[in-house]
Amino acid sequence: MIYKTKGTCSSSIEIQAANGVIESVRFTGGCNGNLQGISKLVQGMKVEDAIAKLEGIRCGMKETSCPDQLAQALKKL
Repeated sequence: MIYKTKGTCSSSIEIQAANGVIESVRFTGGCNGNLQGISKLVQGMKVEDAIAKLEGIRCGMKETSCPDQLAQALKKL
């Protein structure tokens, strides 16, 4: 799945998941090192657990963040 982000520096998130488990995540744009870290941390995690941990995180004064956008994308799987 490719999810077009809204309100973040990253422009999209590519997600692969099977049987409710995240296999891989790749962000396009954004803070490269931080987003690589987030991608590695959620690899092998249950989709619902990642949503619970990431949803609602804000970036500065923005209403959302790259982790929050990942949670929104995971909800659409």
